[in-house]
Amino acid sequence: MQNPDISELAKDSGVPASTLRYYEEIGLIRAVGRKGIKRVFTADVMDRLTLIGLGQRAGFKLREIAALMGRRDAPRLSPDALRARADALDLQIAELQRMRDGLRHAANCTAPSHLECPKFRRILHITKTRRRQGKP
Repeated sequence: MQNPDISELAKDSGVPASTLRYYEEIGLIRAVGRKGIKRVFTADVMDRLTLIGLGQRAGFKLREIAALMGRRDAPRLSPDALRARADALDLQIAELQRMRDGLRHAANCTAPSHLECPKFRRILHITKTRRRQGKP
């Protein structure tokens, strides 16, 4: 689609028009003109929206994505920032695997209750400690 207006872009991308306006406001995308009262974008804005969605799924915040992509047409992704996020994902994956294993153990534990299961108690303790430290 050549130069979609905001409603066409919202429909084709699945990103609400209000979100597209916000992305424009913070510099993630930019309109190239107007068709009547509607903003018009270049066709390559779909690539930027795809990169934004990928970045969000990888755990980047919008301001981080904006810094990675720059404010012009061609994104300049920082290899160092990408490596750092990949390292953070590795840590998160390892933590989630430990959590999964602990939950499976608790589900099959023969203790009279989950709160009497030593492994489940460790999960509770780790979660409580992380919450105090401001970590998810």
